Amino acid sequence: MNTEHVPLLAIDGPSGSGKGTVSQIIARRLGWHYLDSGALYRVLALAAENHTLALDDAESLETLAEHLDVEFALGKDGQTVILLEGEPVTEQIRSEIVGNAASIVAALPGVRAALLARQRAFREMPGLVADGRDMGSTVFPDAPLKIFLTASAEARAERRYKQLKEKGMSVNLAPLLEDIERRDLRDSQRGASPMIAAEDAILLDTTELDIEAVVAKILELCQQRFDYEETPLSQDL
Repeated sequence: MNTEHVPLLAIDGPSGSGKGTVSQIIARRLGWHYLDSGALYRVLALAAENHTLALDDAESLETLAEHLDVEFALGKDGQTVILLEGEPVTEQIRSEIVGNAASIVAALPGVRAALLARQRAFREMPGLVADGRDMGSTVFPDAPLKIFLTASAEARAERRYKQLKEKGMSVNLAPLLEDIERRDLRDSQRGASPMIAAEDAILLDTTELDIEAVVAKILELCQQRFDYEETPLSQDL
């Protein structure tokens, strides 16, 4: 099916740049579908752990990716609920351990190829907001609007630190910063679809911006590029 006419906003960027939160808000404001591509790799990493697969077992991970039983559902609160083999794993996949494992499996070319068609299938009317690290450069190179969110590693580590503290977890800032810097290096230097800004992407540094300011800027860009009306749901955000 030809989906080139389906409006699409691709938002890429490193871990902690705010792209996940921003993308979900934008999708709800526009009334569009939402793809969290990073969640797919996190779910795959968790599934690999559940099936006791080694993270360097490329062949088995590729097979697992091809048959991954994952579903994105909308919860009663309007938030995305992620199901793995019918079980909710939304919170479980957000751990630092799963995040680092996801970055490792995402570097495998066979795994990325196996998940490519699944990601592209999310492009349906009335539109799609796709969030990841290679949405504009590899998965949806024809996206009419591409945003690359970035922020200093220190700012991103601080955000993650605050998130984990709010959840009552005991964390130290220094290890979080080291994890982010290692993940940035791995994601940007991997051979398969490295994390880079597409040539026609608009760069947006969020280091000094709050979520509301970033959302407002991107909605302004969407208004310039697409003909849309905000949904009634957006008034509650």
